[in-house]
Amino acid sequence: GRYRIAKILAGHNEEPVYRSPLTEVGVNVSPGDYVLAIDGEELAAGDNPYRLLRGKASRPVRLTVNSTPGRGGAREITFQPLASESDLIYLEMVEANRAKVEKMTGGRAGYLHIPNMGAEGIREFIKYYYGQLRKEGLIVDVRGNGGGNVSAMLIDRLRQELLATRFARTIDSTGTYPGSVFHGHLVCLLNETSASDGDIFPAMFKQAGLGPLIGKRSWGGVIGITNRGSLIDGGQINVPEFGFAGAAGNWIIEGHGVDPDIVVENDPKSVIEGRDPQLERGVEEIMKRIRQNPRRLPERPPDPVRTR
Repeated sequence: GRYRIAKILAGHNEEPVYRSPLTEVGVNVSPGDYVLAIDGEELAAGDNPYRLLRGKASRPVRLTVNSTPGRGGAREITFQPLASESDLIYLEMVEANRAKVEKMTGGRAGYLHIPNMGAEGIREFIKYYYGQLRKEGLIVDVRGNGGGNVSAMLIDRLRQELLATRFARTIDSTGTYPGSVFHGHLVCLLNETSASDGDIFPAMFKQAGLGPLIGKRSWGGVIGITNRGSLIDGGQINVPEFGFAGAAGNWIIEGHGVDPDIVVENDPKSVIEGRDPQLERGVEEIMKRIRQNPRRLPERPPDPVRTR
């Protein structure tokens, strides 16, 4: 006759955007606990808990919880709730995919997801790219990418080539020139909801010869718009102004999208079973390339002799 906590999203509490309220220091609650009351108001199974949470995202909320559905031994906790858990759900998806790739490749390949081509996309790229520079392969996932305008910055970073190596006097590990170059193999995942600059990124990924595209044809909308003002009813006027063309001057992508090199559909049956066929094929392709053409950084050469 009570509501019970089934799951608490982990979050990354060091990042405000991924703060998970029920995992913060001092919040003594766990999956399996029963929620007996919200802000002192009794909560039973027939009640809608969201009625008691309406309008409370900006202030502390008290939960009365217990390991049993009874009042004996109940405790009260206070936490600062979120207006939406969508960022935490997104983070859980990314971390699950990273763990899958880590396990399936024995740690040889990495994974990063770019949610859009704006501030959030740059943030996620920076967070996951630099820590995986020394992997032998990297799966770049732009499925569901909502677009923006920073794809060129990311392509520039991924296009860097190893030009030289560096070694410190007391350190044997290999440094690179440029310092942030990724020397391994790359593949890109895309799907029907890779949109706008999220269309452009996989197209330019392929144009730059960075690796194969895997998944489904992208959305196909790359005409840029400009906001020309607001209307009295709260609407806005956006005018299409910027077309996208190839290096030869021909219009590309708009109305069609970007075709993958390897077509893979995430069918409902596989998704319901917890599988991700597109990601699985990405792992297969990246490992095939690692086996056929290993790209490891050279080891430290013998110290030079300068006495003759």
